[in-house]
Amino acid sequence: MDPRSEVLLRQAELFAGELLLAGLPADDLLGRLPQARGWSWHAGEQATLAARFPDRVAFGVERPAGTFSGAVLFLPKSRELCDYLLASLASALPAGASLFLVGEKRAGVESSAKRLRDFGQPRKLDSARHCQLWQVEVHSPPTAPQLGDVARRYQLENSDGPLTVISLPGVFSHGALDSGSALLSEHLDGLPSGHLLDFGCGAGVIGALLKRRYPDSRVSLLDVDAFALHSSRLTLQANDLEAELIAGDGIAAAPFGLSAIISNPPFHQGVRTDYRTSEALLSEAALHLLPGGELRLVANSFLRYPPLIEAHLGSCQTLAEDKGFRIYRAQRR
Repeated sequence: MDPRSEVLLRQAELFAGELLLAGLPADDLLGRLPQARGWSWHAGEQATLAARFPDRVAFGVERPAGTFSGAVLFLPKSRELCDYLLASLASALPAGASLFLVGEKRAGVESSAKRLRDFGQPRKLDSARHCQLWQVEVHSPPTAPQLGDVARRYQLENSDGPLTVISLPGVFSHGALDSGSALLSEHLDGLPSGHLLDFGCGAGVIGALLKRRYPDSRVSLLDVDAFALHSSRLTLQANDLEAELIAGDGIAAAPFGLSAIISNPPFHQGVRTDYRTSEALLSEAALHLLPGGELRLVANSFLRYPPLIEAHLGSCQTLAEDKGFRIYRAQRR
């Protein structure tokens, strides 16, 4: 059981009604709270929960429809996303209902709990398992927030022309292009024609550039996060581009028969450093690539990716290096 769930269950009498659990971990909490429903924006956790608790967990960026007796937010990494989610949850509650916030101390739950003051007087209910649980009674539920109001829009200048990028809170490098993706965006030439995949698409910058550069190729964008996928959808729409969006947890969710995989792979999960997704990409990319298909990615130069790439794909070339990042290229044998 996740420590955050354990803290909730220490106060189980507070969570007996039709509760909405937002951002819940993929554990047995729904089994312990049979009247509760879940809302997840993580495709992997959603799949795990849906298999165990069919029809009790919604996936997406919008709060599930319905009236709830209370709501719990499991603290997300992004402060802006926390603000959006708290307002969205509070808007679904009847006057006097409780909104709870639970999270790890090292993730900043105590400072984030100050955001509850927008809805009432917050109080700390518990502190255990290196986590804290906070509560506020929502006396005047706010109007439901609109995603468009919290989106950020910026222009990216590129050799193929300016690209409009739209990102949402919680999406990697929200509101600005990160240095790694900027370097990768300058090295998209010479990719094989066919089916191209932007793995870990974020706000859809690389996927949109690929579709613009290779209009006759099929382009897919894959991410584990519903807010990233929605950002990618908005970016594609803003530039009159069409591509396939895939919600999935890691390279196992990717299509087969790919001509190329292009990626700025993640190595963080919440506040933790986690290389499992990127290492799985490197070790399993060959399963999804056609013979001669290409893996092209950007990574921090201190990461020891070339040996892993060569062990599973073939000779690894360094196409470029700048500002602590490298572009690696390898073809499936």
